[in-house]
Amino acid sequence: MIIYTGVPAIMRIQRIVAVSTAALLCLTALTACGSDEGKDSLNDYLDNQAPAKNGGTDGPGGSDGNGKARLPKAGSMAKAAQIVNGYGDCSDISTDPHDDDFFPGDETYDSKWAVSERGACGKGTRIFMIKDLKTFQATYKAELDADRKESPNKGHRGKFLLGQDFAVLPDQKPVIRNAIKPGGLLILNCHPDFNPPSGYRKDPALVKGCVLTDYFED
Repeated sequence: MIIYTGVPAIMRIQRIVAVSTAALLCLTALTACGSDEGKDSLNDYLDNQAPAKNGGTDGPGGSDGNGKARLPKAGSMAKAAQIVNGYGDCSDISTDPHDDDFFPGDETYDSKWAVSERGACGKGTRIFMIKDLKTFQATYKAELDADRKESPNKGHRGKFLLGQDFAVLPDQKPVIRNAIKPGGLLILNCHPDFNPPSGYRKDPALVKGCVLTDYFED
């Protein structure tokens, strides 16, 4: 009788394959073998994948290609006031045109501008609900182009803060600066000479010659 005490051939083959596989992984993934070189390579790769900074159009909240630049959408005056209240005091919205918070001349923003409702919420902040954002932008640009014949620099800093279906006219600079932070509103600028510093957004608006930007110059 012959008693075989060796390791079966199939088990020896499996062990050889396992060792070879581990060695191959060690060579191709240096971090698994304790090398810092692999870590550096991985960190470099992740750094290169980081989104653009300073509000660039390649960063979070960048242009979505439809001229709205991922702007917030309200759907109602109450919701628009709630959004604006995150940037400045807008807790008491009024749609009464006789209210002291309404500015003389705001009644010109009417159906021609595709404005369906006007509101004011104290300290000079006014909100305009918009039915058609492209009509609103086109009307502003046409009015600005006419005014620039006498005042060439008019509108160089832009005018309205825009959401997808509402516009805001604040009377205080801190409100503007708070509103144009990432994820907020953007300024509509239709001046032909507008050119913000690098790193700021300059997304195409719905109307040729107009852009949406997060750059505000005092």
